[in-house]
Amino acid sequence: MQLRLRHLLALPVLVGACAQHPVAVKTTSLPPLEAPAATAEKPVDLPGIHNLVTYAPGLYSGSVPEGDEGLETLQRLGIRTVLSVDGATPDVEGAQARGMRYVHLPIGYDGMERERALEIAKALHELPGPIYVHCHHGKHRSAGALGTAAVMLGLIDNEQAVARMKVSGTAPNYQGLYACAAQARPVDASVLASLPEHFPSVTQPDGLVDAMVQIDEANDELKAIEKAGWSAPKSHPDLAPVSVAGRLADLLRNSAEDQNVAAQPAEFRDWLLADAKKVEALESALARGDAPAAEMGELLKAVQQSCKECHSKYRD
Repeated sequence: MQLRLRHLLALPVLVGACAQHPVAVKTTSLPPLEAPAATAEKPVDLPGIHNLVTYAPGLYSGSVPEGDEGLETLQRLGIRTVLSVDGATPDVEGAQARGMRYVHLPIGYDGMERERALEIAKALHELPGPIYVHCHHGKHRSAGALGTAAVMLGLIDNEQAVARMKVSGTAPNYQGLYACAAQARPVDASVLASLPEHFPSVTQPDGLVDAMVQIDEANDELKAIEKAGWSAPKSHPDLAPVSVAGRLADLLRNSAEDQNVAAQPAEFRDWLLADAKKVEALESALARGDAPAAEMGELLKAVQQSCKECHSKYRD
């Protein structure tokens, strides 16, 4: 059965997520904005928001809002709930100041477990809309999450979900994300109602030490991928090169926000963010599929050299 999203197209509210702690809502003198149609064949860029794609009425996918400009654009679109599937800590206070609620349910570049897919579907079903789902770039994880959840809610079918992901620009290499949308099935409202309410505004990362271990592991995986001609190694066929690069970029970005990094000199954080940019370039090259192997090798070499220098100064 098709599920009914609550208050999907309701007008924006003038209080934050916590009614018991009202905040002064920032108003805007700018006119309202219209989101692209659910049939639009290209994503739209708006001030502070990139890669905006409509999946169903009142359900949008796109990039992380860029500061006040991005949040104001969401406000002008009438967004009431912002759902992040990115690993980075969302700007909860900024969203509340614009009358929007933030929910943080991160997923990986290789897809998501059914439990997380159900949590996202429940959030879309029960929280006030319109709802904006984002990751970092708005091309891969937000598209996969929204496409999957929209199928589970009976709003679109599998073919439509995959088609909208392609409009978002989800690279074919992200097979796990496509598989989630292609294999999703509608769920009954009673299934969602039986799930515990899990709408955290912030999901804390595992910590800097654990992140550094995962960064080292991802680096080693990329070395093996390079040796295999930038494809999955025979000894590790489950490694999707573009997903590994995306995970490493995410780890570096998120580590830069860790409270332990804040206690270090600013150079340390700048190092992490600079490396994240290099890995993002490698991820894009892998996603395009037409970059010369030597070009990708130079990017990986630059990241690994930077890691060695950082370790020498801050870890060793």
